[in-house]
Amino acid sequence: MSAERIRHPLLRDRVVSAEAAAALIQPGETVAMSGFTGSGYPKSVPMELAKRIDAAHGRGESFRIKLMTGASTAPELDGALAKADGIALRMPFQTDPDARQRINAGTLDYIDIHLSHVAQHVWFGFYGEIDTAVVEVAGIREDGSLIPSTSVGNNKTWLDLARKVIIEVNEWQPEGIDGMHDVYYGTALPPNRKPIPLVHADDRIGVPSLHCDPNKIVAIVRTNGPDRNSPFAAADECSQRIAGHLIEFLQHEVAKGRLPANLLPLQSGVGNIPNAVLAGLASSGFRDLTAFTEVIQDGMLDLLRSGVLKVASCTGFALSPQANEEFKRNIDFYRERIIMRTQEISNHPELVRRLGCIGMNGMIEADLYGNVNSTHVMGSRIMNGIGGSGDFARNGFLSIFVSPSTAKNGSISSIVPMVSHVDHTEHDVSIIVTEHGLADLRGLPPRHRARQLIDRCVHPDYRAQLEDYFDRASRDSYGKHTPHLLPEALSWHQRWLDTGSMRSAV
Repeated sequence: MSAERIRHPLLRDRVVSAEAAAALIQPGETVAMSGFTGSGYPKSVPMELAKRIDAAHGRGESFRIKLMTGASTAPELDGALAKADGIALRMPFQTDPDARQRINAGTLDYIDIHLSHVAQHVWFGFYGEIDTAVVEVAGIREDGSLIPSTSVGNNKTWLDLARKVIIEVNEWQPEGIDGMHDVYYGTALPPNRKPIPLVHADDRIGVPSLHCDPNKIVAIVRTNGPDRNSPFAAADECSQRIAGHLIEFLQHEVAKGRLPANLLPLQSGVGNIPNAVLAGLASSGFRDLTAFTEVIQDGMLDLLRSGVLKVASCTGFALSPQANEEFKRNIDFYRERIIMRTQEISNHPELVRRLGCIGMNGMIEADLYGNVNSTHVMGSRIMNGIGGSGDFARNGFLSIFVSPSTAKNGSISSIVPMVSHVDHTEHDVSIIVTEHGLADLRGLPPRHRARQLIDRCVHPDYRAQLEDYFDRASRDSYGKHTPHLLPEALSWHQRWLDTGSMRSAV
């Protein structure tokens, strides 16, 4: 790596190996690392720390840390540390299969909270002190300020609060990313908070770099490694049908005067279905759209390139290898159209509400009244976490959840009498979309919501069973406002657990 990436003369003297940097992290520490949806996470120090933990365990010594990040990271971080049994506590969001297995086995404690809450809860002191921060950057300026890389996440908070800081300077990250970031330093703790001066998705209210007391930086590690670039599957018929229903609905809302012609700022969760929705927008006739979201994925780059989307605000990327190459190749173009913020701003509930964001997120299941489960299987096994979906669901202009109507090759319905775990209550859910249709739940009392969902979203193989349940619940339940036959509603999930097939159980 060229020295130009580390332009502060005194900090060049703190360059060490990843092994030496990892040796500065001690057992029992609370360690805060950069990273958001597989972008901008440290590539070398976590791997060396995992080796050190393995060696300690081999000697019969206990060595585990409490780990905080922005969101999910990658096998080189979450995966390596989980495999080494090096994580005692993890927050706030993860997607790693090894970490997930340990969480569900009860050997790794996990705190799943709204992404907008992480920074402020840490500032409030709810989780104790941060011992070490490990943060990836794209470079260090002459004045010691840090050029963020492909995610900002909670890095500002980590650098502000950690007792000691390890910096990874990653030359793989494009130098042209400098200037894409907007780091706001105007937040304060109650009772001294002031309004955040952001009124449009493309407003810049901060500075393009991160600041850190140089005296806290104990090590700098040179790296050259890619982000976790996971390819998206080609949009299948199911995803295209979901996208078609949603775009038709947005066009209808414009025609009715409830949305402007260029919509309102878009938020999109990560995944193949949201990516298909974004692809559908490219040919929908919409223009001059904006995005105020957490993550930019392939579909948003396509929309920016085509001019359908004029600006996108985010805190991180989730790009396929091909999209990442496109991003690097044309980074001057994207630097004028992408603004990267801290996640306490990108997910801020007051901003989401004031801007009127249209939130589009995935789900595991929804029940007849619009309650959504986006995190748990069978009520007890965590998948990934709530992420930022709740920030946008409760506060957005529209709260939209999308899913295929069935899972497990059709053996499980995604619409059930009662969800096994509630992440988003019926009060926070506006629209549910499956490949069979779109249910607009706005302004409807519970029993009318149930009819909408059964008629429009349920797979035909399960429609009769859900109609039968709802009719009997409407007749026999203790109350008629939100009719339920509680033992039967819960046994719906138990039958899946026992047989693996709803159809064989009914």
